[in-house]
Parts: sequence; C-alpha cells; structure tokens
Amino acid sequence: SGPSSSQGAGKVSLLKKVPALKDGDFTLAECTAILLYLSRKYNTPDHWYPSDIQKRAQVDEYLSWHHANIRANAPKTMWIKVLIPLFTGQPLPSEKLQEVMEGLSTSLKQFEERFLQDKAFIIGSEISLADLVAIVELMQPVGVGCDIFEDRPRLMEWRRRVEDAVGKELFFQAHEMILNIKELSNIQIDPQLKEHLAPVLMKMLK
Repeated sequence: SGPSSSQGAGKVSLLKKVPALKDGDFTLAECTAILLYLSRKYNTPDHWYPSDIQKRAQVDEYLSWHHANIRANAPKTMWIKVLIPLFTGQPLPSEKLQEVMEGLSTSLKQFEERFLQDKAFIIGSEISLADLVAIVELMQPVGVGCDIFEDRPRLMEWRRRVEDAVGKELFFQAHEMILNIKELSNIQIDPQLKEHLAPVLMKMLK
C-alpha cells in the first residue's frame, strides 16, 4: 500500500486529489494528514513529530500557517512559468509572476522571522515534518528558475541543513521531477485537452 497515482486517486479519495493513500481498507487524502498518519503508524523517530506536547504544537502551528502562506504562493511560480503556458500556448504577463513573487517574498520573510529565527530547524535543533513540508514547497520556484534562496543566507543555510539531515542523494531524488519541470515544455499536448484545461488553469491564479 502507499500513495496512489493520479489515475487511481479518484478511487482512493472522494476529493479526487493527489496525493492519496490507501492502506488496506483505509483511505486518506491531503499530504499533511498522510505524513502524520505514516509517522504514527511506522513509529518514526520522535524528532519528526515530537511526543513533547509543546514541540508537537510548534509543528502543528507551522503546518497551519504553511497552508495559507507558502503553499498559497510557491507552487504558483510553476504554474505561471511552465504549466499554464504549456496548456494555453502563450506565456502569462510578467507582472503576474512579479505579483506572485512579491507575495512569496512576504511569506519567506515571515518564515525566517517567525519560525526559523536563529534555530537550525523550524522547531529547534532537529529536523521535523514542518521542515519537510516547507522544503518541498520551496523547491518548486527553484525548479522553474526562481532562486528564492539567493540573497537569503539564513534560508540557504536552513536548506543545506535539511539536505544534510535527509541525505543529499535522497533529497535530490525526491525533487528530481520538480527540478526538471521545465523539460515539460517540450512535450506535445492534445489540442482538445488544451482547450478544456486552459480556462480552468487560468482561474487558479485569480
């Protein structure tokens, strides 16, 4: 059992969303819920989701904030620079990317000042699920040529610590598709699919 492909997601998740997890008869959607479930089921090392009630609350606090801030901005860079042009056949106005980058910049400033501060990781000296959820989202702009770590030394050092904690090989293996996302622009999309998806994708950025 494990996360399903997008093809099977509708059978697993009533929301028809990926990632989706099927574990026997049990199904679950939403990546944060899946991570928490897996960490509990497989009794992962305590630092990922600490048993200490206050440290756990700090992870929960970050995960709650992340959804409306980093997740609300970072993935849009990928849609603007690669996916929407691929399906619509035309690039989006540069001011649209600038608008998203400004929102992301505000979120990154809050991330550094409110959560990272002078700590090695989000909740202290050890990596947690909060760092894992954050880095996955923040690698998406990097994959489309928006290096958000440049000129942010504190953020860059944090990224290096996350890489080391996860293991560099595993880190880049996990982000391989994101880091090569621009190669998608070379594929041919069925015209009918373009016609169907283009207006849907444009609505995502409003």
